[in-house]
Amino acid sequence: MEDLDPTYIQAPEHRSYSNSIPNQPEEIPVIDLSRLNDPEDIQNVISEIGDACETWGFFQVINHGVPCDARKRVEETVKIFFDLPLEEKIKVKRDDVNPTGYHDGEHTKNVRDWKEVFDIYFKDPMVMPSSTDPEDQGLRVVYNKWPQFPSDFREACQEYAGHAEKLAFRLLELISLSLSLPKERFHGYFKEQMSFFRINRYPPCPRPDLALGVGHHKDADVISLLAQDEVGGLQISRRSDGVWFPIKPVPNALVINIGNCMEVWTNDKYWSAEHRVVVNSTRERYSIPFFLLPSHDVEVKPLEELVSPENPPRYIGYKYGKFYVNRNRSDFKKLEIQNIQIDDFKVVT
Repeated sequence: MEDLDPTYIQAPEHRSYSNSIPNQPEEIPVIDLSRLNDPEDIQNVISEIGDACETWGFFQVINHGVPCDARKRVEETVKIFFDLPLEEKIKVKRDDVNPTGYHDGEHTKNVRDWKEVFDIYFKDPMVMPSSTDPEDQGLRVVYNKWPQFPSDFREACQEYAGHAEKLAFRLLELISLSLSLPKERFHGYFKEQMSFFRINRYPPCPRPDLALGVGHHKDADVISLLAQDEVGGLQISRRSDGVWFPIKPVPNALVINIGNCMEVWTNDKYWSAEHRVVVNSTRERYSIPFFLLPSHDVEVKPLEELVSPENPPRYIGYKYGKFYVNRNRSDFKKLEIQNIQIDDFKVVT
């Protein structure tokens, strides 16, 4: 078996075989959004989404309105890009100043991931804090990087991201209704949204028993929408006992998961589940997530409507932009300390 660079090796307790049931997959809910066309079924769909957010933090949607042609086009186009020689891909490589474009050295929890990525901000240009210093109110403007080849890379990605963003807000409204809140309760948090779109490529790995495509983590966003191919590899940690199980690919479905922001807004009612990606030794895998993020100046804290003397706030508020740039800094390279986590804002009782 080929040697593996030590930077990729996971601690034994985090490897793919640890605390998992790979051959006994749980079935997270698959929700057909076309049922929303039936007035008598709308409340059932809303309730099912709420139950999934609370029990799993994950669900899949079908008949979701994102055109299959747009998804197929972006999948074919990005594969052409990733098949280019490395010297071509690094012409649009991400760096410390600009976190967009191509990257092949991302770290999760200070262990290198077995993958290549390409990141694109939904708003171009995009505004974010200029530093992680809480006292520094400065902002900077970031522009997307685009490869010259394939020539339709930008158009294909922007078309798909537009459809994904539209669906994200539709789901956000359904989640709001599931909490007995007004449909547009969350809309004000996205005036200068920091949302971004990513393409992941996971090459065949010589030691899938030692490395992960993405290490265990929770998403720092509001909700994520993931298009995954038929290869599979996404695993989530069950809320009830922490056991890992795979998310079975469903043709043309999108995987939806709750991020840290929604977990905080709902005061832990809805669950941001840990998840990871296992790799294999024979087949490459692609996935395309869209991460819905609030504006940089939003203070994320439990909603007043969802706390009470019996259910006091479990988190102190935090500025989303500062949290994001802190997390982003640690994704780029290995740090000597653990990066910031949502649990750092838990109220000590």
